[in-house]
Amino acid sequence: MTTAQFDCQYCMASLLGKYVLKDHDPYRVTCYDRTFSNYCEECKEPIESDSKDLCYKGHHWHEGFNYAKRSQSLVEKPSTAKDECLLCSEYYSNECSSKCFHCKKTIMPGSRKMKFKGNYWHETCLVCEHCRQPIGAKPLISTESGNYCVPCFEMEFAHYCSFFKEVITSGGIMFCDQPWHKECFLCSGCRKELCEEDFMSRDDYAFCLDCYNHLYAKKCATCTKPIIGLRDTKFICFQDRQWHSECFNCGKCSVTLVGKGFLTHNKEIFCHKCGSGVDTDM
Repeated sequence: MTTAQFDCQYCMASLLGKYVLKDHDPYRVTCYDRTFSNYCEECKEPIESDSKDLCYKGHHWHEGFNYAKRSQSLVEKPSTAKDECLLCSEYYSNECSSKCFHCKKTIMPGSRKMKFKGNYWHETCLVCEHCRQPIGAKPLISTESGNYCVPCFEMEFAHYCSFFKEVITSGGIMFCDQPWHKECFLCSGCRKELCEEDFMSRDDYAFCLDCYNHLYAKKCATCTKPIIGLRDTKFICFQDRQWHSECFNCGKCSVTLVGKGFLTHNKEIFCHKCGSGVDTDM
């Protein structure tokens, strides 16, 4: 404000006392307040030219404004907005800020926080269980005993693939008490992946069923198809011959011979009734 003798730019009245300059134009104090003053968000009254105007994100308050939760003045105090309300930093930190999953203390606004499995951590609290170094944005592996950086996990717990000799970080299978990557566990014959396949083993080598049948499986004396000892497969052995249980039938009347006495003649097998008139071996 200043003192002079000329006219108000709003009401054109002579300015004989105090006035306010705006953009180099003089205004009576009352005209200035009526025309240019901001309105207080709290009391809805104009903030006059002789009062301090507190401004935050386009909103204005009188100097005596009290913040939402404690009715204490925020003049010259740090504050934070939440849900259109102004809160002092102390209240916001205690009531609204995230709590660290590890130490249970407040994660102060502006400080770096880490999120892992839906929980928040101080950056200095999310550390490797072995080397105790902050994990930060680096990859980590979580176990029942804690969180580990990848190098420490590999050193402490990881299995190494029997074929590729690299760490198995997830999944994997065991064969002959040795760990394997799923993509490394292959048929020793045709080299296709076996992790989702039925397989057989021979001398500690794994084979898909097709390769095993072709290389090693015994053939049924009746149907000549491979006999696979898989799951509940049942078969009969006699001397140097084998049969599927469903193929072990009398060569004449076709009655099943499983669990029964039988007679043989050359390559044929017979029930006692059908074999009684044949010169048999048994």
